[in-house]
Amino acid sequence: MTTYAIGDIQGCYDSLCRLLEKLNFNPENDCLWLTGDLVSRGEQSLQTLRFLKSIDQSIITVLGNHDLHLLALHFEVISLDKDPYSLKEVLDAPDRQSLMQWLRFKPLAHYDKEKNYLLVHAGIFPDWSIEESLQYSQEVELLLKSDRCADLLRNMYKNTPNFWSNDLVGYARYRFIINTLTRIRAMNNENGLELNHKGKISKNNKYLSPWFESKKHKWKETRIIFGHWSALGLMIKPQFVCLDTGCVWGRELTAIELDSKLNTIKVSQNKKNLI
Repeated sequence: MTTYAIGDIQGCYDSLCRLLEKLNFNPENDCLWLTGDLVSRGEQSLQTLRFLKSIDQSIITVLGNHDLHLLALHFEVISLDKDPYSLKEVLDAPDRQSLMQWLRFKPLAHYDKEKNYLLVHAGIFPDWSIEESLQYSQEVELLLKSDRCADLLRNMYKNTPNFWSNDLVGYARYRFIINTLTRIRAMNNENGLELNHKGKISKNNKYLSPWFESKKHKWKETRIIFGHWSALGLMIKPQFVCLDTGCVWGRELTAIELDSKLNTIKVSQNKKNLI
């Protein structure tokens, strides 16, 4: 069995199919780890969800911020505004309920003890150990699976609080956990989240730094695999692998073979996936 990790798909179903063909992926023998953001700006969010649900036993996916946004649309806690048409297509689908039920039961973080790999959409907070990160993600996951799901999704659309405290309670606590696991890129020099920053960060920037460059983290030797940061692109470091190579922006969809020396396999974006 071969295990591959694949970056943000964002509804680029044709690109995903071409990548799996290039991998000679066999769902009966191989496994896919997906960094989340299965849906959104690409034209084929519905096809992507249907396909991944059909091979559910062969994939491990975490939820990204766009996946949570789709769930918020599904529960009608926000209105469909300037969202991509492909999300409306999901909401109009006859199998919408089963697809959303499948999606909301996915985790925010996945840890493989044997490999010592953590899979997450955006990143984790430096003050959290791997065990704490999993514990906090499970707090949110339990709510997503419960009858409080709609209320959770309704209350996740804020950038505050910026700072973590074990004393945080209620939706402020859950929002910080969600924002960290699905949206973090930059942190300020006071150890707070800077969620509005999307581009690269200059080495001369004295105020911001990437979350994974924290010197006082509690992650030990665990390798963290993430996506979300298309401006960063493919990054392979001893402890960190970023796999969002901007397929939906006309670039590439990238897979990495986790059972090898992290060999990468890419396909270029098929322009007809864009809207």
